[in-house]
Amino acid sequence: MSVIGARVEVRNLTKRFGSFTAVDDLSFQVDPGKITGFLGPNGAGKTTTLRMLLDLVRPTSGTATIDGVPYHQLADPLGTVGAALEATSFHPGRSGRDHLRVLAAATGVPTARVDELLELTGIPVFARSRAGTYSMGMRQRLALAAALLGDPRVLLLDEPANGLDPEGIRWLRTFLRHLSSQGKTILVSSHLLAEVEQTADEVVIIANGRLVRQGSLAELSGGSGTIVRTSDPAALASALGAAGVAVHPENDGCLLAQTADLRLVGDVALQAGLPVWELREKAADLEGLFFELTEGTNRTAVAVGEGGAA
Repeated sequence: MSVIGARVEVRNLTKRFGSFTAVDDLSFQVDPGKITGFLGPNGAGKTTTLRMLLDLVRPTSGTATIDGVPYHQLADPLGTVGAALEATSFHPGRSGRDHLRVLAAATGVPTARVDELLELTGIPVFARSRAGTYSMGMRQRLALAAALLGDPRVLLLDEPANGLDPEGIRWLRTFLRHLSSQGKTILVSSHLLAEVEQTADEVVIIANGRLVRQGSLAELSGGSGTIVRTSDPAALASALGAAGVAVHPENDGCLLAQTADLRLVGDVALQAGLPVWELREKAADLEGLFFELTEGTNRTAVAVGEGGAA
């Protein structure tokens, strides 16, 4: 049976630590059944925002809700939201399995769920080893297993790919896709832009605590289309226009045709007697978009009072 996720909503959220404004009138929402990348330079306010969603930091003003209510008002917190904000919240002398068993016992989760999660997150071989001996990547898997104990409808993850090797990153991507296909709501803070580009359905980009942009990669990069290069761009643009395809010239001399039908563009070029030197689908460039939107906004994170401002 598919799981119905819960909407995450941030509305006019502000958090000040003394004279420092970590989050500044921030608003966005994260919908069920999607993986949303939460991006921003160091000190942008990502971690503080996640902590406010979990009632670990009290907002100065505004609201942060999950399924329409603040975290402390959730009827079933464990079954509604799971979070992995750091990969070090365990006793180093306790085995990974015992760490999860202690959490399960404290929250009324059956031990069978522990063994299921050890298998799902790829920890069985290391389950009886002390968690203090785990690599960073294995700690990330253990933190993710802990977040999933209650089979939550929402996952809040802060840099979950840190310390994972390429195989582990691919595993994480596939695993998160599987969870989102069940209808779960997934918000992932990450600095790995190339990985977010392959994984996320939408992105929320913030800088200096404020929203910069939100949307799908296609929307943020100006929509999908076809890049085509030829010897006579003006002639091809005219031919495509006659075929009902809008065309925009790019700075490097190629054309951007507002269609995802590469065959149509190629056929029009052939009928016009024009050589095609390049023909490809326009790909979203998250890295380029990110730096374009956030250049010059980096600030040093401040950790005071209730939490950091990362």
